[in-house]
Amino acid sequence: MGVNEQERQNAGPEESALTVSRLVRRMRNILEIEIGEIWVEGEVSNMRMQASGHAYFSLKDEGAQISCAMFGAKRREGWEALKDGAQVRVFGEVTIYEARGTAQLVVKKVEAAGQGDLQRRFEELKRKLQEEGLFEAERKQALPAFPRTIGLVTSPTGAALQDMMNVLSRRAPWVKAALYPVAVQGKGAERGIARAIAQLGEPEKHGLPRCDVLIVGRGGGSLEDLWNFNEEVVARAIAACPIPVVSAVGHEIDFTIADFVADERAPTPSAAAELVVPDGEELKRRVGRMGEALRRPMLEALRRGEDVLRYARRGVLARGAEKALREPVLRLDELRGRLGQVVKDRLSEAEAEVRDHRASWKVLHPLVLVERRREGLGQIKLKLRHGMRRRLEGSEAKLVRLRGMVKALGPESAFERGFSITFGPDGKVVRGPEEVKEGEVLETMTKGGVICSRVE
Repeated sequence: MGVNEQERQNAGPEESALTVSRLVRRMRNILEIEIGEIWVEGEVSNMRMQASGHAYFSLKDEGAQISCAMFGAKRREGWEALKDGAQVRVFGEVTIYEARGTAQLVVKKVEAAGQGDLQRRFEELKRKLQEEGLFEAERKQALPAFPRTIGLVTSPTGAALQDMMNVLSRRAPWVKAALYPVAVQGKGAERGIARAIAQLGEPEKHGLPRCDVLIVGRGGGSLEDLWNFNEEVVARAIAACPIPVVSAVGHEIDFTIADFVADERAPTPSAAAELVVPDGEELKRRVGRMGEALRRPMLEALRRGEDVLRYARRGVLARGAEKALREPVLRLDELRGRLGQVVKDRLSEAEAEVRDHRASWKVLHPLVLVERRREGLGQIKLKLRHGMRRRLEGSEAKLVRLRGMVKALGPESAFERGFSITFGPDGKVVRGPEEVKEGEVLETMTKGGVICSRVE
């Protein structure tokens, strides 16, 4: 028992009583120290946003509720998720509101319940696929300029299908749309989406029409509603599809893994339909402008031809065709003769060049070159043989001289003259009596052999 506790028990009623403020303050200190900042999950109710920018609400579950305050809410992370009935996770500090003596959670951060885990999974898969190169622009396919059949992978009952059909019928009524109905929301929907993409990529195997481009998508919704398009099986099906794929999931602000892997991303399904087909009315206007641009120079050329023909009829042709063609025929005969002579001269020059090349080619024929190289190698071989013989003879004479010098200066010559060499026990040459000790065995090398002796 502490000293303060003992004093309170020994003191009288008046001395031990606390004021309400001190009691509430102690309660607040205990809560802030013992619990402090924590994450709490529950349902939002009684949400009130004050003009001051502060938000007041209750967080409840089946068994209890607690008052919450978020000061400067619009500056806080995730405040948009605070709506009546929303399931959220809040991070804040547990305290006591002293004016009323009630527990309160001062919120600093809000996120939709489950959103944190989904966001983490989204980032992990995005990083994994990006490292594999599935987002690279080099692997993405270009959309066809004039598709004839468009595959739609979406819900058959959703508004997205009607939006796309309206755009396609308005812009390109000649285009055929092939619907592959799938569930775009709920457990297991991602497997149906991936299966649809894979089968449309190999339509002959599954009795489906051959499509020029695919649109995969749905209308807007929450992160949970769009989550099937963030699954790895859908991303890999899009990446493996041999047909260009346009991802059209949600609204413009919504991004999914399918958007990053697809060959093109459209902000909405309607925008995807506009992206894959040209505008028919604009094509008509363009063709009309091109036709007009071609028609004007043709009409001008025809008018110029009519003028030339009219002038010719008034002039030369009026005097007779034979007279008009007489001079051109003579000029043509003259040109034909000159051309024949030029051809003959050019052929003569070409024949001379061929003869010259043939003569030079004979000299450079591979057999001739090989024979020359063979003769050169023979001469080199003779030079090497003579050089090696001279080197060997010189080395042999030098070896004889060195052998004589070694014999004259080596120890054998000294032995011949009666000299000897004495070695100590360590094998070193003994140069004087001071280098030996009594009892040591010495070896003396002479001409006739080795003599062993002991020092006395």
